[in-house]
Amino acid sequence: MTHDTRHPRASPWLIANLLGQITFGLLAMTICLPSMQEWGAIFDADQASVQLTFSAFVVAFGGMQLVHGPLSDRHGRKIVLMAGLALAATGSVLAALVSDIASLTAARMLQGAGCAAGMVVGRSMVQDIFQGPQRTRFMAYVGMTMGMTPPLGTLIGGQLHVRLGWQSNFVLIAAIAVVLLLSTWWGVPADRSRQRSDTHWFVDMRSAYARLVRVPAFLLYVAILALTTAGFFAFLAGAPVVLGSYGVGPQGVGLYIMLVPMSYICGNFLTSALIHRHGERRLMLIGQLLAIGGVAIMLALAMAGLHAPLAFAMPLMLLGVGHGLLTPTCLSGTVSVVPGLAGSAAAVAGLMQQLMGALAGYAVGLLPLDGALYLGWLMLGFSVLAAGAQVVLHRR
Repeated sequence: MTHDTRHPRASPWLIANLLGQITFGLLAMTICLPSMQEWGAIFDADQASVQLTFSAFVVAFGGMQLVHGPLSDRHGRKIVLMAGLALAATGSVLAALVSDIASLTAARMLQGAGCAAGMVVGRSMVQDIFQGPQRTRFMAYVGMTMGMTPPLGTLIGGQLHVRLGWQSNFVLIAAIAVVLLLSTWWGVPADRSRQRSDTHWFVDMRSAYARLVRVPAFLLYVAILALTTAGFFAFLAGAPVVLGSYGVGPQGVGLYIMLVPMSYICGNFLTSALIHRHGERRLMLIGQLLAIGGVAIMLALAMAGLHAPLAFAMPLMLLGVGHGLLTPTCLSGTVSVVPGLAGSAAAVAGLMQQLMGALAGYAVGLLPLDGALYLGWLMLGFSVLAAGAQVVLHRR
């Protein structure tokens, strides 16, 4: 960002800090995935118990956003962010010290609860600091960074697991949490203008959410965002099975799946470059058309009997680019509709993304996946519903 397109408070240090805060939870979520293959043998636990460690993190990470958001609106971004980072560091240290799977699950839940602060408060601070197209542009940078975080996290996690042991991943996350805590202390401005309330914090939280659900534009932005996320999670959940039915082994699945996240990063880059020229509405329209078009082409090829890995993955590169145009604008919209409740708004958006993603993953498990046909119809359904919400939003 050039100096003349930034809000005066948006120094390069603060921008880097925000990117780190928002992506920290995603890194903590994915860095230990390679280790999960061996946790069953290490802790003498079944696979369901091992998977529960991941589910515990996700549930806490999503649910605690509903708490961190209103608290940051009431007490200020900085103090809530620092408390969350301290909680994440504590959970990470405990996870590195445990000796049984139940304790690891509890530590991961504590870790996820703390990491949730970075996601929701970071998004809220984007609303506080940036204005108009600059806000959407920064959300595009967030999208690019988040697109690179899962593959980078799993790569680092696998190497650390092999070289230093599974505990090293949690030690690294604890160290990063401490670094982010210190950078928040020194680099994030205090919220001195935040209004204090005499009512109980739970009453304020309930009032904030009650106010948001009465704003149709906010609900529509959240619907578009959640349905778009559901389409992508359906792809992630179903792609390994579909590719396996096409003869792609474990060593090659990642190469085809990565086509979509990489194109998503490209879409976010296009958003950052085009937002000033074309505006949010046009980019959202183009993104929606690309997303629906990519899924429709993939579905048409499957219906035509072309059962090949590239026929499945390559059309969905359009989906990735389309989502890269859609997501930053929707994220910007959710936190800007009611600026005074940006924290609560970011919390609702984050939770709904994860809930719809989980629903999509569950729905994929109910489908026959010996080809791309049924997965394509499910993804198309999510895309069409998102497009319908977008039409209603723009008509309003």
